[in-house]
Amino acid sequence: MSVADSPANRLQALFEGRRLTPTQRRIAHCMVRRAADVPFLSSVELAELAGVSQPSVTRFAVALGFDGYPALRKHLREVAPAEPPPENGSYNEYQLAVEAEIENLRHLAELLADPRPVQEAGRILAASRPLPVLGLRAAASQAYGFAYFAAKVHPDVRLLNEGGTMIHDRIDAAVRAGATALLCFALPRHPREVVDTLAYAKDLGLTVVTVADSAFAPVAKHSDLLLPAAVGTGLAFDTACAPMLLGRVLLEAVCDDVPDAQARLEEFDAKAAARGLFVE
Repeated sequence: MSVADSPANRLQALFEGRRLTPTQRRIAHCMVRRAADVPFLSSVELAELAGVSQPSVTRFAVALGFDGYPALRKHLREVAPAEPPPENGSYNEYQLAVEAEIENLRHLAELLADPRPVQEAGRILAASRPLPVLGLRAAASQAYGFAYFAAKVHPDVRLLNEGGTMIHDRIDAAVRAGATALLCFALPRHPREVVDTLAYAKDLGLTVVTVADSAFAPVAKHSDLLLPAAVGTGLAFDTACAPMLLGRVLLEAVCDDVPDAQARLEEFDAKAAARGLFVE
């Protein structure tokens, strides 16, 4: 099976173009994350996983054009038949988590076969002076990593990785200084503060580019351009190799649209060498 024909992609295609309510987006988000299991879940089990009521799952199935959830599940079993288990019976739980992340990276590679969304995001972010980069809680390290490297080529990167009452003030300051866009990293569990902050940024006229774990993440409705990269869920805490790599790919696209990016990198390297900053 190709990555393009994966269960997650088939589910994504089923939801694309639909006008979903917030509750329905939550169900869709859960289904994409658990794509391999969904055809075998009852409506009660899916409701528990998504944190919604069982009637909400039934209404969701009807909204997709099915008579009810059993009809939706029957359809999913037909278009996504059970696959033979991989030959990894001897793998321990740690190896299985790594294998799941490898699959997430394969999925990301397939999405990047069309580079236009990332290239568009790169142009939007490179043109914003300053460039605020938002990431709270689980996504704070993703935002920090992007901001750290972006600051080597972009003249004014402003990291927003701590929540609280000051975050709106810092966005206000960025807008006053000329910001036109905001980059957000959003990973589960999604803090309400991130959703509220993106809504505030949109109200101020900022273009919001978001790297999230799913196109149906709660931040989607406040994002002008959302770039999805799945997280791993096999360990006690989610793993985020694919979102991290997508952040680096996006950083490459930003570099392509910052006119003097190479000169800035060379200047940094020269100063670092003069200061003996790194051990060779």
